[in-house]
Amino acid sequence: MKKVVLAYSGGLDTTYCAIYLQEQLGLEVHAVTVQTGGFSDEELAGIKERALGLGVRSFEVIDVTKQYYEQCIRFLVYGNVLKNNVYPLSVSAERMVQALTIAEYTKKVGADYVAHGSTGAGNDQVRFDMVFQSIIPNVQILTPIRDQRLSRQEEIAYLEAHGVAMDFKKAAYSINKGLWGTSVGGKETLTSSDYLPEDAWPTPITKTGEENITLHFEKGELTAINGKEMQPVAAIQQLQQMAQPYGIGRDIHVGDTIIGIKGRVGFEAAAPLIIIKAHHLLEKHTLTKWQLYWKDQLSTWYGNWLHEGMMLDPTMRNIETFMADTQQHVTGDVFVTLMQHRFIVTGVHTDHDLMNNKFGAYGEMNNSWDGNDVKGFAKIFGNQVAIYHMVNKDEKILTVDEQ
Repeated sequence: MKKVVLAYSGGLDTTYCAIYLQEQLGLEVHAVTVQTGGFSDEELAGIKERALGLGVRSFEVIDVTKQYYEQCIRFLVYGNVLKNNVYPLSVSAERMVQALTIAEYTKKVGADYVAHGSTGAGNDQVRFDMVFQSIIPNVQILTPIRDQRLSRQEEIAYLEAHGVAMDFKKAAYSINKGLWGTSVGGKETLTSSDYLPEDAWPTPITKTGEENITLHFEKGELTAINGKEMQPVAAIQQLQQMAQPYGIGRDIHVGDTIIGIKGRVGFEAAAPLIIIKAHHLLEKHTLTKWQLYWKDQLSTWYGNWLHEGMMLDPTMRNIETFMADTQQHVTGDVFVTLMQHRFIVTGVHTDHDLMNNKFGAYGEMNNSWDGNDVKGFAKIFGNQVAIYHMVNKDEKILTVDEQ
């Protein structure tokens, strides 16, 4: 029998694939779950049990959480990347690392095929395919869900007919859980108007009131919470456990897919949103105007290109080098208040604060120049605009009454 490596999450789509690849194509299925920080040990044990119960030849869990952070997430933090100013690329980033891991495993076992459960209407199909065609170009890609254009109800009917025991009510929602957030898709996200019901969100709201926390960043990386030092991955996980029960970070993102259609996806990502907003505020205090400007330009491009599956583009390494270099002085504490459904970033304390009152206090006083300096500066700084209007006297100028 020929071998196929299946990117397996244990959800509806990959469960269908596991059976179909064996029954219809007669392949020896080797299922692989790539752990990117979203699964507990109990969940992984359950995924393994389901996979083996489907008759796959082997099952592996490959934990790449640390690599995922090092190769991807930290640059999303450095860049304060939010797709359309909303979405922290929870799935976009994760899929690239998963695809790379699956490709390397496929080479290791010498499989003839590699398979994934992507549909034909989303971004993941492009992300997986592009990585596979770059890393394992001689391995054929199999995509049963896409090729047969199956609906979730058709998949459920197929699995029921094969005696597969799943919580099909829960399977009505496609949930992808990782270190950088959880995405939720269902019938509501296929519309332009409906919001996800409370029971669709993976984390129930159990916390009320307010909670004040202190986040410490070291050269742009979160390394401590409330004075307790930890590695960045552990810090992200800890913050998620603290904040998600407030219902913080729930939203629905509407964006342009790689294939040119609009799409909606729900997500809960308390820790990513808090970290990005806290990090951004710290940067506002520690970076210069032009550092912030160029970071904004490059980070937007970086986030879009990563979202569209181009993690392997060498330009991404160039931008990562720039972003890492900007973090040399992004060190300090950020104060955050957690509340139900929201949070407030209240302030920072850093030894690298450029808002230092020994140089002046905005709107009140200055200590480094006097009024005559400002008069001369304003005259020179505005000189070209003044010359333009003196030369072009007939040009109409907008007045207050015309606004």
